[in-house]
Amino acid sequence: MTRNASGRPRQASEPPVIAVSCGEPAGIGPDIGLMLAAQPAARRGVRMVLVGDAAMLARRARRLRLAFDPVMIPAGTRPRSSLSLLHVPLARRERPGTLDRANAGYVLAVLDAVLAGCVGGMFDAMVTAPVHKGVINDAGMPFSGHTEYLAEKTGTAQVVMLLVGGKPILRVALATTHLPLRAVADAIVAPRLTRSIEILAHDLRSKFGIARPRILVAGLNPHAGESGHMGREEIDVIIPVLKRMRRRGFLLEGPLPADTLFTPGVLAGADAVLAMYHDQGLPVLKFASFGHGINLTLGLPVIRTSVDHGTALDLAGSLAKLRGADPGSLAGAFRLAADLARRAGVATPRAVSERSR
Repeated sequence: MTRNASGRPRQASEPPVIAVSCGEPAGIGPDIGLMLAAQPAARRGVRMVLVGDAAMLARRARRLRLAFDPVMIPAGTRPRSSLSLLHVPLARRERPGTLDRANAGYVLAVLDAVLAGCVGGMFDAMVTAPVHKGVINDAGMPFSGHTEYLAEKTGTAQVVMLLVGGKPILRVALATTHLPLRAVADAIVAPRLTRSIEILAHDLRSKFGIARPRILVAGLNPHAGESGHMGREEIDVIIPVLKRMRRRGFLLEGPLPADTLFTPGVLAGADAVLAMYHDQGLPVLKFASFGHGINLTLGLPVIRTSVDHGTALDLAGSLAKLRGADPGSLAGAFRLAADLARRAGVATPRAVSERSR
């Protein structure tokens, strides 16, 4: 028996409830959500809840010629149907492919509704479709990404972004996330790096069942600093942190030059890579699995997975462009969220409040 976010027991035989946010209304999020909802086999053994504007989803389903007949549910109710819809109203009718700042608040309201459902026991996990950071910021709402937003909302001091994909499976975590490149070096400090490794190792054990994870740690600078000739972050920060954590029993290798780290021989036997910044690690992961990769936020008191791609405004709402398309990344994120919910349940509201102190 596991427990949902409200602390109520969930029988092992009860399907997990997974909420899917529809993301940017002008983008592909509503489309891939509907495409997944139209595949009963992809949802077998799971209760799926789409969270977004009901009229918008009905319009998009008609555009894409997809059947869509969910059970409408009110906020605060745990769904019992295999496919449900939690309505969050748009500020203004969407135009697929055209961003509208008026709907920026709607995008965040959808996220808030999904998060509240996870914390309150309505949902067991959340899957997020892509949002457009630029239009949210243009609307006067500071927003650097799902990862940071959910961390702030749950009072979590630090989280780690992990992307999973490729064959063989590659797991790439980030010590920093959505920062301008010139700010990255200043963000590589001992407390952040230490906590990133702790979170990554803990969740590899608890979420993936890896008893003693072996983690490869990238250097920040070319050639991992070349003994200080190309930067001192390795000498001043990364190497001392790794030494201290090895003494604590962590199985770590590095700092390794990023240009050779992602080669088969180096990766062999590793459970994850910790890259220092966004564009150091993610291009390799996305090359290996684009369209099918999964983004998982580690360290949150709720389970959150996401797609590995953006809003694809040029594809949104187009039957011709989406015909035969595979919502592979969303389907993978959905399956992983369900697996994690089955394995471990989710945190209780008490755990959320304790993390916010």
